[in-house]
Amino acid sequence: MHGRRLSSYGRRIPHHKEPRLQPFYFAVKKTRRKHQEKRSEVLIKMATKYIEINDDRPKPIIDKRPEDDYKNLDTKAIKEFSFNKSKYFQIDRNSLIPGSSVNFNIFIQKGMDFQAVIKADKESHVALNEELLNNFHSDAACEVVISEGDIHLYRSYLDSLLRSSKSSEKGQAHKKAFVIKENSKMLMKDLLNDPRSGEKIKEVKNSVNTITDSLLENKDMIYTMLTLSKYDYYTYTHCVNVAVLSIGLAIAIGLNKEYIENLGTGAMLHDIGKTAISSEILNKQGKLTEYEYKMIQEHVREGEKILKENKEIPEEAHSAVLQHHEKLSGKGYPYGLKGEEINLFGRVTGISDCYDALTTQRPYKHAFNPYEALKIISKETEDYDANLLTGFIKMLGKMKN
Repeated sequence: MHGRRLSSYGRRIPHHKEPRLQPFYFAVKKTRRKHQEKRSEVLIKMATKYIEINDDRPKPIIDKRPEDDYKNLDTKAIKEFSFNKSKYFQIDRNSLIPGSSVNFNIFIQKGMDFQAVIKADKESHVALNEELLNNFHSDAACEVVISEGDIHLYRSYLDSLLRSSKSSEKGQAHKKAFVIKENSKMLMKDLLNDPRSGEKIKEVKNSVNTITDSLLENKDMIYTMLTLSKYDYYTYTHCVNVAVLSIGLAIAIGLNKEYIENLGTGAMLHDIGKTAISSEILNKQGKLTEYEYKMIQEHVREGEKILKENKEIPEEAHSAVLQHHEKLSGKGYPYGLKGEEINLFGRVTGISDCYDALTTQRPYKHAFNPYEALKIISKETEDYDANLLTGFIKMLGKMKN
């Protein structure tokens, strides 16, 4: 078992195919099994040291909705919401810049309702000013969305931001990274609507390569490329976040570009199997039943089926999809792999996936700030690779709450 890892399908990977890692990856190797509690304390202290904490910020509410609230949920309303939600695209509110103008409607999502805040059309642009934009920035408990049919107009709007010469060189670099992120979300949404499209998978792979190039050029762009969801969960946004985090960690541990791109592709596609899961279950505004939870778990196997149909996806990328819910303790799913049986790509994607899930707001739970999320993951001493987690914490060192 020792000395060789398993591939995504259980076959052993020869030593020469294992990526070379930076020395710090092995920095806490000696504490790995014998000093579980001490290791956890070290990681939590690292989180305190490297993550800026705002002590005035209210503690996250861990408890979810009361049980009575679940009983009162309207099944018909949830189905209608699931259908409506699929017709919108979540945009980053920071893309709406004073002095620019839009020719598409902009909505806010509050609860299960979508309300038009800016009304425009292809012929008449609406100028964005501070007063108008306060509608979005003053209400944290909402998502900013546009109609799915206006995505091409939003893409043109982003291109116009890049063409603007008002920014400094540094500001222009941030704009470029921001546009890369938003374009990746659009491509991912398009793929999730047609998950077996070889052409769309190719486009997503190209977007991963673009993200990789941008982060290799400037690691600080990782913060620009992350989308902090204010209220709801969108699979395509989560996929891009997990890819960005995984690529950032891969760079930190010293993988070469080919490995980084393969890992990034797997991380971007890690939840592609959710396209086979009922949208009513994915968008449920309350606690999942045991049956619904088992259905959610099936997204890993469904993702495996899609990957097998597309020969262009490198097998190395498969483990990010198949193993991102496996735990070193053997308590994960779907195969209950443990320890060295879990490929490096599965370990990296698993940490990124868990972190983004914890820091994403849901209708039934508040988002954790970066420190709290890392503290939670660090306590799971038997489940996550301590060496990778060390690198992950260092990578997020400049993240602000």
